[in-house]
Amino acid sequence: MPDVATQVKGPGRKLGLFAAIALVMGNMIGSGVFLLPASLAPFGWNAVLGWFVTTAGTLVLAWVLAALTKARPLAGDPAGFVTEAFGELPAFLVSWIYWVSVWTAVASIAVAGVSYLSMFIPAIGQVPMAPALSAIALVWAMTLINLRGVHAAGNFQVVTVLLKVLPLIAIIVIAALVLGTGEGEIRPFEMREINGVDLRGAAALTLFALLGFECASLAAAKVENPEVNVPRATMWGTALTGLIYLLVCSFVALMLPEALVAASPAPLATFVETYWNAGAAALVSLFAIVSCVGAINGWVLMQGEMPRNMADRRMLPAWWGRTDEAGTPRNALIASSVVATVCLLLNASRSMQGIYEFMLLLSTSAALWLYLACALAAWRMKVARVYAIVGAAYAIWTLWGAGLEASGWSLALMVAGLPLWWLVRREARSTEQGV
Repeated sequence: MPDVATQVKGPGRKLGLFAAIALVMGNMIGSGVFLLPASLAPFGWNAVLGWFVTTAGTLVLAWVLAALTKARPLAGDPAGFVTEAFGELPAFLVSWIYWVSVWTAVASIAVAGVSYLSMFIPAIGQVPMAPALSAIALVWAMTLINLRGVHAAGNFQVVTVLLKVLPLIAIIVIAALVLGTGEGEIRPFEMREINGVDLRGAAALTLFALLGFECASLAAAKVENPEVNVPRATMWGTALTGLIYLLVCSFVALMLPEALVAASPAPLATFVETYWNAGAAALVSLFAIVSCVGAINGWVLMQGEMPRNMADRRMLPAWWGRTDEAGTPRNALIASSVVATVCLLLNASRSMQGIYEFMLLLSTSAALWLYLACALAAWRMKVARVYAIVGAAYAIWTLWGAGLEASGWSLALMVAGLPLWWLVRREARSTEQGV
């Protein structure tokens, strides 16, 4: 079995620790944090508890991936862990469905970015096909950046992470100042509000915003000293993002009237406008666009790395694994963006919100299969077994929380990859036999 961790082709520069942390945080901090407070407002304090549950569950899964990276460095990435534990076919299935989750995430975040952009350019939302075409243009702009090489993409990711974190820090600072001066207050905590149904609903919503913690592990072949930097990037990126999300979303949802937050298309901007001014609120909307662009950049990087890794493991035809002199998987990047483009065109008749919600649900449920498989692999290989069983239980719980439709579609798409697997296997046997 080829060792993906040692098959970085060409002299291309790799991601350092800070760039790897930026990749994790950049992929996690996308459009969700700018929209979630509106969805979470009706849940009240259940949403706060939901953040704790989701962040804790995500950190457990992140720790499992970090432990696997340390214990099995030659495996290279999550697909390698699953291969060692269960064989090539299960590894192909979870890799395939995760690749589906990646390009659906690219499509959904591009639509979210265009949605924010339509606040400044209203014609985007008024002209038929304009949202889908604008989203496609955004996807290809990020693809061109990634085609320049992983170092260019990493530098771009560091810059966009710094920019997207600024408005989130501003929300925390404004909330602290307002609460400190007594000019605002947090909705009182009432124990009778807490219930299992609302907690499960809130936790399912918050999970959407925390996908992406696995990106450093998936791009281990592109990270310097991966045995050390991948676990650090995974844990630090996940913990910092979870803390920021908890504070920002809780302050917005609990310091503004529930009806106001729930009806706002830009709840963070509404918060800033309420406690500061309209000009600053417009800046928040601008930063939301930057946040989406940064997230697309990171996911496009993953969009190229996933099929390249699968090709290196002989799960896809060798064409997908070809790289240029800088080690950039050009074929995989371009082809994956073509798939994302087709996906956007097929859903062009939907509203921007309709496209976003459908793609987001599918992407989340599809990614959960990889998390579950890695947790079960860790259990079988006797790596961090306590965390592995907790992580597996959490993944199953969240698959249930994602809903039957989304999880059913992700399972069907996973099975749909089997013909390709059989085709690749047949070609491999023909090659070995000299036919």
